[in-house]
Amino acid sequence: MPRAQAGRKRTRGSVDRLPSGAYRVRVYGGVDSVSGRRHDLVEIVPPGPRAHAEAEAARTRMLNEVDERRSPRTSATVNQLLDRYLEMIDVSASTHLMYTRYLENHVRPFIGDGKAGAVDPDVLDSLYAELRRCRIHCRPKSRQTDHRTPHAHECDERCRPHVCKPLSNTTIRHVHHILNAAFKKAVRWRWIATSPVTQAEAPPPKPPDPRPPTPAEAAKLIEEASLDPDWGALVWFTMTTGARRGEVCALRWRNVDLEQGLVEIRRALATDGRSNLVEKDTKTHQQRRVTIDDETREVLAEHRLRAEQAAAQVGKLLTGQGFVFSQAPDSSEPLVPSSVGQRYTRMAKRLGIETHFHALRHYSATELIAAGMDVRTVAGRLGHSGGGITTLRVYSAWLAEADQRAAAGIAARLPERPRTAVSASERAKTAPRLPFEKVASSIRLQILTGELVPGDQLLAVNALAKQQGVGVGTVYKALQLLEEWGLVLVKSGGRPIVLETDEIDDRPGTPVDEEPSQEAEEVPAPPASSASASRLLDFTVRRRGYVIADFSAEADPNNASQLRQLLVDAVRRDGRDPSDLGEFTMDVADPELKERLRTFVAPSTAS
Repeated sequence: MPRAQAGRKRTRGSVDRLPSGAYRVRVYGGVDSVSGRRHDLVEIVPPGPRAHAEAEAARTRMLNEVDERRSPRTSATVNQLLDRYLEMIDVSASTHLMYTRYLENHVRPFIGDGKAGAVDPDVLDSLYAELRRCRIHCRPKSRQTDHRTPHAHECDERCRPHVCKPLSNTTIRHVHHILNAAFKKAVRWRWIATSPVTQAEAPPPKPPDPRPPTPAEAAKLIEEASLDPDWGALVWFTMTTGARRGEVCALRWRNVDLEQGLVEIRRALATDGRSNLVEKDTKTHQQRRVTIDDETREVLAEHRLRAEQAAAQVGKLLTGQGFVFSQAPDSSEPLVPSSVGQRYTRMAKRLGIETHFHALRHYSATELIAAGMDVRTVAGRLGHSGGGITTLRVYSAWLAEADQRAAAGIAARLPERPRTAVSASERAKTAPRLPFEKVASSIRLQILTGELVPGDQLLAVNALAKQQGVGVGTVYKALQLLEEWGLVLVKSGGRPIVLETDEIDDRPGTPVDEEPSQEAEEVPAPPASSASASRLLDFTVRRRGYVIADFSAEADPNNASQLRQLLVDAVRRDGRDPSDLGEFTMDVADPELKERLRTFVAPSTAS
């Protein structure tokens, strides 16, 4: 070999031309950290006039990535990554089982065989779209059947044609977080350069919607549970302390101090995925003390007495190691959390209440907040971590009750608000403010005093504007207001016409307590012998012929002041101004005789 060739440095990587005209670029990336075999980075450059130059550029880029350790050092699949991740995480048995099931059912069938380094955000977004389509991942347009059981059986009405149901957003977010943690591990192990999960879009979290039982429902649940004293004690304790189901089942008598009224919550019960109960830390790995009230202390004292008597019957003593809630005679065996939840659900279903056991925790939290407890104290009793962040996020809807108390406090210091809610149209009759209201009120007064009689025509718009000293637009608005009052009829191309009206003259000087004339009454008053004392009567209040109120009250049908006050009250309840009582009539009827006694009409005056 010539010396010139022997001294030349060997080129790293290779660029090979394929029969299709494309170029294959291959660069040595080291030893596969999973399989132990040689690991090569390969990239195909499509054919084209600049294909060779692009291939050389790709080789240079890949060599730089290898030198900078930004290239994947393995060709491991997603399944291998997930297996390694599940081996190394430190979680409870139930959590590990949940992760395994999610990955087996919703991840491995779709992307498990692909290379971990080839997964990109587009692949993950497609995966999440499939999870939102169908939770069992059926074939589109398939005609499969949803059977009531996976075992051999004879189909009946419970076996129905398959209907796709999506996975919940919460479950998809769980899958997203598992993949995110696994790919972060892959980046740390230098299996891949970057994590694609950080750029994938997970569905939004479900808005918190705790639905605690109402106080009435809580009373029914306690009453029903108390038929079994031991079961009633468990429900009462959970409702007052807000403890989790697993924490209630793991509570031992050594953690209960009845003299001080304190309960220590240190452990919780859960299953290991094989129906075996295991004792573990609480959900947030926090130990807490909960103070109990006198009633709860009495409930637990009576419950302990029953447990001691049951242990004595089998020749044993109740020790601090015994579980507070147990079906064993010596309290040596705890209750199964899932069984507790199922029993509670059955009880609620019997009562017609749609709820679950965890809602007792919601009930405790919301009642504490409604009682004015600060969020930090509530979070401490519930065992929420983060100084109350979870409490605020989940139970913020019930903080509105405290806000309502604040609103009531500021309202108590405000001056009293006028109670007469009158519309602008009604107010303009007696207290016109705007120019068009003053014009309308002036014409209304002419109609009520008889200067303008039904059938008369008003002046033309331009003439009215000149007469009142206002613009044409103001006159048009005044005519609209008069038409709303039912005093004139405005026709297109013609002059407004005065209409028949039932309005009473409300000019100043009308006596306040003047009795209505006999002409104003539609039906004469009955003889004094038939209506001489207060009794239950039916009243119907009308305004311009339309019924606005219908009620019953004790009154004397011949007592004008009583009838007038009832009419004023009815008008105010309807949100109208009682200063114009002349617009209203009130029929007085006897409910026993089922006949109208009289029609009361009051003069239009300030109440």
